[in-house]
Amino acid sequence: MIRNILVTIVLVFSFLGNTYAQERLVNKANEKYDAYSFSPAIDIYQRVLDKGFVSADLLKKLGNSYYFNANYEKASEIYKRLVDDYGTEIGPEYYFRYSQTLRSLGDYDNAGVMMSKFTTATADESTGSRYKTDKDYLEEIEKNSNRYDISPFGFNSRYSEFAPAFYKEGLIFSSDRDTGNFARYRHSWNSKAFLNLYKLNADSISQNEVVKLGKSVNTRYHESTSAATKDGNTVYFTRNNFKEGKHVKDDEGIVRLKIMRATLENGEWISLEELPFNSDNYSVAHPSLSPNEDYLYFASDMPGTLGESDIFRVTINSDGTFGTPENLGSEINTQSRETFPFVTSKDILYFSSDGHIGLGGLDIFATKIAYNRFTGPVLNVGKNVNSKMDDFTFIFNEETREGYFASNRTDGMGEDDIYSFVETRPLDFDCIQEISGTVRDKISNEVLVGATIKVIDENNEEILTTITDSNGNYSLSIDCNQGNFIRALTEGYVPSEEYLGKSDGKPRIMDFYLERGTVTAGFGDDLAKLLQLSTIYFDLNKYQIRPDAEIEIQKVIAAMDKYPSLKLKVNSHTDSRGKDSYNLWLSQKRAESTVAYMISKGIAENRLQGEGYGETRLVNECGNGTKCTREKHQLNRRSEFIILE
Repeated sequence: MIRNILVTIVLVFSFLGNTYAQERLVNKANEKYDAYSFSPAIDIYQRVLDKGFVSADLLKKLGNSYYFNANYEKASEIYKRLVDDYGTEIGPEYYFRYSQTLRSLGDYDNAGVMMSKFTTATADESTGSRYKTDKDYLEEIEKNSNRYDISPFGFNSRYSEFAPAFYKEGLIFSSDRDTGNFARYRHSWNSKAFLNLYKLNADSISQNEVVKLGKSVNTRYHESTSAATKDGNTVYFTRNNFKEGKHVKDDEGIVRLKIMRATLENGEWISLEELPFNSDNYSVAHPSLSPNEDYLYFASDMPGTLGESDIFRVTINSDGTFGTPENLGSEINTQSRETFPFVTSKDILYFSSDGHIGLGGLDIFATKIAYNRFTGPVLNVGKNVNSKMDDFTFIFNEETREGYFASNRTDGMGEDDIYSFVETRPLDFDCIQEISGTVRDKISNEVLVGATIKVIDENNEEILTTITDSNGNYSLSIDCNQGNFIRALTEGYVPSEEYLGKSDGKPRIMDFYLERGTVTAGFGDDLAKLLQLSTIYFDLNKYQIRPDAEIEIQKVIAAMDKYPSLKLKVNSHTDSRGKDSYNLWLSQKRAESTVAYMISKGIAENRLQGEGYGETRLVNECGNGTKCTREKHQLNRRSEFIILE
């Protein structure tokens, strides 16, 4: 009896010791997991699980570790066990991730079942409704599929190559090829070597040769995902957060990512600086420039993020400073990952996501963001660019129809590979509606020649304008994915307006019948305001009349033809940027240019005067030394037509 008791005591202590050892292992794995060190966390969690010690928390973290390392097959196994054994203890995001892993394995039926459970479980009604409407996503993806001729990138290696970016006549891309043998420079996220930036065909010296971008840019830590200005003299890129050669961790022990900017001078990258909205407490990464290089798009998990990472943009001011980052909103960003943005010359935003419905892992999506709208449809670009694995860092040249992207699909040469492609059929997401009609006098029914037709969006921003022809007719094309107001106006008449909501894109005839109104004008009034002219802009540092300005000035000429006694003074103004004396000279030249143009169109010289005021009559606070947005500075660059007689 005593012997049996002693044996039992030994077994109990052995069990308790074993349990304590497993708890220590789990705590160690949790530390690695919390620090985003997924690869060692996987090793430890799997060892504990194989010994029969299991919990919902362990399965969550092990499944997530596989998921974020793109091992969707193993992640699916763990998520299945989590859902089967602990379904009442998990949040909706685990149904979503399980659905994504099933999709990557081609099990679309069960993926749909898990997505339905996610939709039911989610507390976010807008998110739930999005997935309810996406139940026929495979049909939608199929419609957009097979629009690309794809070829492997000729400079892939057995290591990772991804993040292609246009640079001069060639490319910049990211790779771990030269550090693959140095174990001490491996990253604990995935146990892979640290990344550097490389260039290809960017200068005559390195034609068809891959060379590193430069020592001042590349370090022994991660550098990846870059964006360069068209002149090749400025590059933005992603780097690990470190100072004085050491990693900088946040309060949770995580090394975040930051965007850096460097300038090329005499063949060397100098003036390296981190962007002012970087932080030690969140990541800012994956930069991309707008076509005019006045916005920087990026991914971040900064405060205000809707999911795990969102796409943001920030204004780049003319002096190189930055505005305040803005989230692109809930039509683009989801509860999951949105990342790797790229904007084409036609204002198409491409990005990668595992939050929008796809084929598995990260898929590439596109949406049109013209007129600063972020509410249009988001479309999956389809097979064969998208696969069951991760597809990302998509870039595209609208003129040549050529581009590149990266993927970790199984038929590649290395961990991640770059692929080149040619687009053979454009993505079909534009909804263009043709609007036409005639503008007439309501009483006489006479056509009104030169009447202005404006398209104004729901944010009260003017996005299009045209004028009626000699028969009083007009025509224009609008985006029918967005509600718009169509407004008709002309001198001496009360403006008329009609609202057009989202539609199916069928052509629409809209005739306007304007009533005469009373417009009083006197000495000192601005005729531009009375005629509701659009702002007359000049190109930066130029004073020649632009074609869009000609349309507005023609309306002033028409008023002077109608009222022969009317005399005007053209006042021209600049913003505060530049030297005061230069701005005064430039505004005077613009005033003189406007007067000369009107004289060339038949207006007598003695009926016109012109004077430039430079920056002496600003309409807002944007004086010398004041930081203002491009939009605010633009308000000061204006012309006035002041009535003298």
